[in-house]
Amino acid sequence: MKSGQEVPTALESMARYVVSEQQSSLRPEVLHHAKRAVIDWYASLFAGSPMAPVLAMERALEDEIDTGRSMLGSGRKATIRAAAFLNGLGSHAAEVDDVFREGIYHPGSPTISAALALGQATGIDGLSFVRAVVAGYEISTRISVLILRHHYQWWHTTGTVGCIGAAAAAAAALRLDERQTVHAMATAVTFSAGLQQAFRSDSMTKPMHAGHAAEVGVTSALGARQGLTGAADILEGDAGFGSAMAGSPDWNLALQGLGSEYNITRMTQKNHCCCGQTFAAIDAALALREQHRFSPADIRVVGIHTYQTALDVTGNYQSDTSAEARFSLPYVVAHALVHGSVRLAAFSESALADPVVKRIIGDTRMHASKEFNAVFPGKRCASVEIALGDGRLISHVQTTRKGDPDCPLSDQELEGKFFELAMPVIGRARAEVLLKKLWLLDEQDSMSQLFA
Repeated sequence: MKSGQEVPTALESMARYVVSEQQSSLRPEVLHHAKRAVIDWYASLFAGSPMAPVLAMERALEDEIDTGRSMLGSGRKATIRAAAFLNGLGSHAAEVDDVFREGIYHPGSPTISAALALGQATGIDGLSFVRAVVAGYEISTRISVLILRHHYQWWHTTGTVGCIGAAAAAAAALRLDERQTVHAMATAVTFSAGLQQAFRSDSMTKPMHAGHAAEVGVTSALGARQGLTGAADILEGDAGFGSAMAGSPDWNLALQGLGSEYNITRMTQKNHCCCGQTFAAIDAALALREQHRFSPADIRVVGIHTYQTALDVTGNYQSDTSAEARFSLPYVVAHALVHGSVRLAAFSESALADPVVKRIIGDTRMHASKEFNAVFPGKRCASVEIALGDGRLISHVQTTRKGDPDCPLSDQELEGKFFELAMPVIGRARAEVLLKKLWLLDEQDSMSQLFA
């Protein structure tokens, strides 16, 4: 707190929480959900590590790879900053990382990537790592909700708020004091970035937002440890984040429940390998496919009703590339109707060229629903209506998404996702060993040995 200032800034209050969390006794349900978040992050990392954006940036950063004490999903060593960046990028690249529904925000990619890069380099124990992850999630998810309505028109929250979450987690992993933690987060705020046009166009740069956020977090925390200072009032100041990017919110609202209510227990773990704004419609399409057992040749017209944000982000008929297809509501629904799932294989060259899927895309119509708009973002709803060749008109209303907090993946289903995405990269045996360690994270003596 500044001299003579009676009321702490928002970041000063947040820093007090981050430091206190490192001494807390995590409730069993919080600890369990934190482990689920890390397991899901690893699954996402393995899915994204072989993808083109990650491979391109590994080549670009080759001088920082095969050296250092942190580790990439590929198993190669890297410097702290390179590991944070590349793992943040990799864990977001396949669009299977976790989501905080109420904030339209992916906390795992920036937060866990930052905490792990530092945790591996410094050898902190597993419980300290988990506490750092929890702190990053709790700070950033609350900010994401507070600024959502104004911010999400233009900004990719994972790239912006993710910087703050990554800095909080990094500060905790380094065991910074309150003053240092304030400055770590303050410095990170000024580097918040990530425009939505990156995923409304054919582009590889969206997952780089998460990588950038993770790198900003560790860089800011490392600087703060050496005395680097930031603007403690950068959230609420006249020329700060709130005024410039968030509609000047009441930052006190972001402090509510810190240390007593844990958002990490209310995460969405993805059940499909694409943008989460499409999930309710995919689930509706899969329900119709299961209930009515029609063949793709029977489909004449598909009608999708969903909330406006889903159409803003994914109402795209273009699906010639994997980047376009992951953000194409017509494509993923058509693929689900034809193939019964939307997994990584849905974005292969052969899948994108499927003539049956392309024909259904051309016969798909999308509409915004006032009813579904009214309950967004707390609920993500969609209905799918299909006109069949035999004259039947079938429909299904989906009022949640598989994987959301009110319809979560079970631990067994989460493990299934982990094995599906990890085994092609590290094999069954190593995947089993790693998963066992992740369920026992709080008992690990050193994070530097976790992936060895």
